[in-house]
Amino acid sequence: MKCIAIREYGAPEVLVPAERATPVAGAGEVLIRVSASGVNRPDVLQRTGNYPVPPGASDLPGLEVAGVIESGDAGAMAEAGFKPGDRVCALVAGGGYAEYCVAPVAQCLPVPQGLSDVEAASLPETFFTVWSNVFDRGRLQQGETLLVQGGTSGIGVTAIQMAKAAGATVIVTAGSDEKCTAALELGADHAINYKATDFAEEARRLTGGQGVDVILDMVAGDYVKREVDCLAEDGRLVIIAVQGGTRGQFNAGLVLRRRLTITGSTLRPRPVAFKAAIARALRQQVWPWLAQGRVKPVIHSVFPALEAGEGLPSGAARAHALMESGQLIGKLVLTWSKP
Repeated sequence: MKCIAIREYGAPEVLVPAERATPVAGAGEVLIRVSASGVNRPDVLQRTGNYPVPPGASDLPGLEVAGVIESGDAGAMAEAGFKPGDRVCALVAGGGYAEYCVAPVAQCLPVPQGLSDVEAASLPETFFTVWSNVFDRGRLQQGETLLVQGGTSGIGVTAIQMAKAAGATVIVTAGSDEKCTAALELGADHAINYKATDFAEEARRLTGGQGVDVILDMVAGDYVKREVDCLAEDGRLVIIAVQGGTRGQFNAGLVLRRRLTITGSTLRPRPVAFKAAIARALRQQVWPWLAQGRVKPVIHSVFPALEAGEGLPSGAARAHALMESGQLIGKLVLTWSKP
């Protein structure tokens, strides 16, 4: 099968077309003929050597796919209500940048009604991440306020829509007025240009001095101090990436007085059973929102995975260059030509 491999750790041009043996589905797994693959920040980290592949996972990048079930564990498929030929999207631990990909049946979801494979491929990584961290770990409730750092990232556009569908007020940060406008158009109640305004001060102002209930943070570093400062009593800070660095200082006295929770997680190395529980929650809670149009995929650009251009050896390399530029709103998706 054709795929995209990481030739060596480095810049986007290390993502090159390659040939690999088609993987074989094992117990509890299906083989998916991939139509589209989502591109995510962890893929960039893996390409640069900063995100180790979990034991047993494919060394090929790619954490989400959409396509058709080719074959697999008949018993597991029957139990989940799937069969060969069904259109699915799936969260995987690696190997998504390929024409065929193996996925645990428990991490597969039906392509939502009315969505294309390209749209479906943009869902799993961000939807699993947002549900697990905002709703499970952060315990966001109807009527509470959520602050999302990076409101126009793939995670951000998902968090805005899911939190609004759940009845929360949403404040986001973004790095330009254009991105702030895009976040508001997606449903955010307030958008803060962090380059022009102190987000913590503005968040306190917007909440009448009370502070926000939950923060979804992809920055960490010196952001943590200001995030602690703008959390409400019993507030929860959930860190899911450390783009601003792993070290930061904060006022521990505020944590005590306001009974704050500082937590975080990374999804990729968690066991299948953990991800299966998230998949069940998404199918029950969020897939109806997609069917109703209350939550929609937001796709910035689509690249044929193997197609060179712009001086780069593949569409995957072009997608990574765009992601690293920061000049995007929503998700990037790779497509694979049908055999």
